[in-house]
Amino acid sequence: MMRRALLAISLLILLPFVVQVYSIDDSYVDCERVVNKWAQSSAENVKTEDKLTLKDLLFFLHIPRTGGRAYYQCFLRKLYSLDKECPRSYDKIRFDLSKPNCNIVVSHDDYSLMSKLPKDITSVVTILRDPVERVFSMYEFAVEVAARFLVHPNLTSALTSKVKPKSSRMVSTLDIWPWKYLVPWMREDLFARREARRLGKLKRSALSDVYNTEDVVMPLHEFISHPIAHEIIHNGAAFQVAGLTNSSYLDDAHEVRRCVRKHPSLGQFVLEVAKGRLDQMLFVGFTEDHKKSARMFASMVGLQVLSRSKSAPSDFQPQSTNQKNVGSSAQVVTDKAAEGTNQANSIGDKVFTATDTSSPKGNMTAERLMRKYEQLMRKYEDCIENSHKVQKSRHAMSLKRISPVNFTKEARHLVPDSMLEEMKILNSLDMELYRHAQSIFLQQQILMEDHDKQTKILAENVPVEIDAPRNFLLLLVTLVPLVLFFIVVMFKRSCCIKYFYVAKMKKAG
Repeated sequence: MMRRALLAISLLILLPFVVQVYSIDDSYVDCERVVNKWAQSSAENVKTEDKLTLKDLLFFLHIPRTGGRAYYQCFLRKLYSLDKECPRSYDKIRFDLSKPNCNIVVSHDDYSLMSKLPKDITSVVTILRDPVERVFSMYEFAVEVAARFLVHPNLTSALTSKVKPKSSRMVSTLDIWPWKYLVPWMREDLFARREARRLGKLKRSALSDVYNTEDVVMPLHEFISHPIAHEIIHNGAAFQVAGLTNSSYLDDAHEVRRCVRKHPSLGQFVLEVAKGRLDQMLFVGFTEDHKKSARMFASMVGLQVLSRSKSAPSDFQPQSTNQKNVGSSAQVVTDKAAEGTNQANSIGDKVFTATDTSSPKGNMTAERLMRKYEQLMRKYEDCIENSHKVQKSRHAMSLKRISPVNFTKEARHLVPDSMLEEMKILNSLDMELYRHAQSIFLQQQILMEDHDKQTKILAENVPVEIDAPRNFLLLLVTLVPLVLFFIVVMFKRSCCIKYFYVAKMKKAG
C-alpha cells in the first residue's frame, strides 16, 4: 500500500511537467504543419530561362536601408515616364492597381504584394545589404527621423502638429512601413529621455561609444533586444522576401511568423522560400558593392527598357533628388513583339537569358542604345552625388537635436564584438540569405560581362543607314576633289606637252 501511495504521489508531482512537455511538442507539431503548408504553397514554379527577360510590369521590392531609394530616384524615374508609374504603394492603404497600363511598382511592401499583381507578366528586383550593417542603419535612421520632432516642447505637441506635404505625391515617412512603427517608438523614447534629463533622473553618459548614450537615445543593445526589433527588424530581409512581414497581404502570415518566432528551427522553411524567390528575380543587387551593382542594374534592366522604347529620349534630364513629381521622358513599350529575341547563356547548372539589344524597325540601333546606356550611367552618378549631399546635410541637421551623439562609420567600429556577434545570431536567416545572394550576384556579373561583349560587337558592326539626300551629298563631296585633281593633272600634262613640242620645233629650226 505504501508503495502504491508513493507512486501516486510521484505521478501527481510529475503530471504538470508531462502535460507541459506534451503541450510543447504539440505546439511544435502544429506550428510545423502550419509553416510547412505555407512553404509548399509559396514554392516558385517559374522557368529559369525566362527570369532575366524584363516583363511588362517591374516590381522593385525595396528592402529598407539598402540604398533602394537611389535606384528609384536616379535610375527608374529616368527610365520610366510618370504616366507609367503605378500609384504609390509604400503603404497598403494607399496602394491602388486601378491605373491602366502602368509598368513599375516601387514599394516597401513584402513579396506578398505579388498576390495583387499579374504574376505572369511581372518581374521582380531587389537589393540586399549586410545584415549587421542594415541593423545599424535601421537604428540610426529611426533615431534620426524621430529627432526631427524634438523641435517641439513636448510629445503632445509633436503628436498634434501636422506638416502639410509640398506635393500630393509626397508620402510621409510615418506612412511607410516599417518606419510607421519604428519612428513613433523612437520618438516617444527620445522625449522621455529628454524629460528625464531635465528632471535629473539620467546622468550624462561618456561619449566613448555613441551607441550607448542612454541619457540621450536608446542604447543599441536595448534597441536590438526589444520585442519591436524582433518583430520588424531581425531577419527582416528574409521575412520581406518571403512575404511574411507584419504588413503582409497573406491571411496566414501572422500565424506563420508567430510559429517561427516561437520555434526558430522552423525559420529554415522561410529561408528556403526566400532563396527560391531570389533565384527567380530579374536582378539582385548589393549595397556594399554599389557601383558594380548600379552598372549591372543598368545593363540588366535599363538596357531592356531602353531597347523597347519606340523613340529614344534626346536626353535624360537631371532631376533633384528631393523632387517628387518629376518623371522620365523615356516611354515604355509593353508590346510582346518589341521584346526582340533571346540568347541563352549557361552558367553552371542554371540557364540565364540575355535580351538581344538589336531592336525592331523604328526602335534604337545597338549603337544608339549603347550611347544612351553610357549617358544613363553618367546621369546616375551625378544624381547619386547630389543625393548624398542632400542626405548628409539633412543627417547633420537632425543629429544636432541630440548632440553630442553623431553616428558615423568610424563609430560603428567601436561597438563591442560581443554585440556584433549577438546581432549576427539574431539575424541568422538574413546572414544565410545574404550569402546565397552573393552567389547570385556572381552569376549576374558573369552574365553581364558576356552581355556587354555581345552588345559591343553589335554596336561596332551595326550598318550605317544613310538617306537619299545625305547619300547624294556624300557622293558629291567624294567626287568633286577627284574631278579637280583630274583637271589639274590634265592641265599640267597639257602644259608639259606644249612646252616639249615648242622646244623641239625650235631645235629643228
